[in-house]
Amino acid sequence: MSMNKLSILAGGVAAAAITAGAYAQEPVSLTIVSWGGAYTESQVRAYHEPYMEENPNVEIINDDGSANALAGLRAQSQAGNVTWDLVDMLPSDAQLACDEGIILPIDHDEMLAPAPDGTPASEDFLPGSLGECFIPQIVYSTILAYNTDLFPEDAQPDSIEALFDVENYPGRRALQDRPGTNLEWALYADGVAPEDIYDVLATPEGQDRAFAKLDTIKDHIVFWTEGAQAPQLLADGEVAMATGYNGRIFNAAQVEGQPFDIIWDGQIVEWDGWVVPADGQNIDAVMDYLYYATDTQRLADQAKFISYGPARASSAPLVGEHADLGIDMNEHMPTNPDNYFSPIVLDNDFWTDYGDELRERFANWMLQ
Repeated sequence: MSMNKLSILAGGVAAAAITAGAYAQEPVSLTIVSWGGAYTESQVRAYHEPYMEENPNVEIINDDGSANALAGLRAQSQAGNVTWDLVDMLPSDAQLACDEGIILPIDHDEMLAPAPDGTPASEDFLPGSLGECFIPQIVYSTILAYNTDLFPEDAQPDSIEALFDVENYPGRRALQDRPGTNLEWALYADGVAPEDIYDVLATPEGQDRAFAKLDTIKDHIVFWTEGAQAPQLLADGEVAMATGYNGRIFNAAQVEGQPFDIIWDGQIVEWDGWVVPADGQNIDAVMDYLYYATDTQRLADQAKFISYGPARASSAPLVGEHADLGIDMNEHMPTNPDNYFSPIVLDNDFWTDYGDELRERFANWMLQ
């Protein structure tokens, strides 16, 4: 087992210290919620299967509920019936859940493994990635991808501006049905520098400007909800371009052989990670799993299966080849210098403050 002792705070009350492995005297089943598809598969191969092999009394059940994780946790907490043990969640939603007290605060240096050289977890995870109740796994990007077969070789799109240029780059576009990414890219394509986007978007004038830019392609948009839909729409030729998660597009292009290419210009860089429901039934087992699944080696191992960067500095040097394809994964990482030339780093504080208002406006805009 991975750790000696940890202390868990739930609702301001200190629980008894838990000795690792004590829970495993009896079989335990953990329901772990994530995003499905290639991403969940990467977690299964890098975390779940190795952990269950070392802990045969533990069974891990996957639930693809992360797209509605915050609403799901709220509903379970209100009903007094929390059935999820561990949830993969975006940082902005995690902050809201933390503020509402429905997920546990994390003492990072007590509950997470240090780096191999002894560096505490709080110093090894990438700057700004840890939250009060949030443990990051990966750095990923939402990018613009396109079907190379639908454009002439000498006229392939190469920028976010192409998303809004239906004259020179005809065809429908698939966008996610949420304001995040879409509003940032609308301003970026309209001439706002990446470092100024959130200052502009925080103003009524900036919000109007972003929606006006989106209006210019409204008739060419197909909306997607689940991450697997974007590459499928591209593969089917339903759209010429699609926003999507870089790991999903990597999997479709490199594993499935689809004729896709990624536009790294204006990539929206985000964290993704774990939260622990406050009223879960297997918290001791969950914490043991978390200690294991977020250590240096495990985070590096995930990059063998999907092109997302590990959230620990000590993991980066361990990133190597894809486990099945044998290709160097470093060049496919969002943070590779050749790809990281004009990033827009998602501002989770902005989306915590303005998210409800902008989600409502965006939902209304989609229906207009």
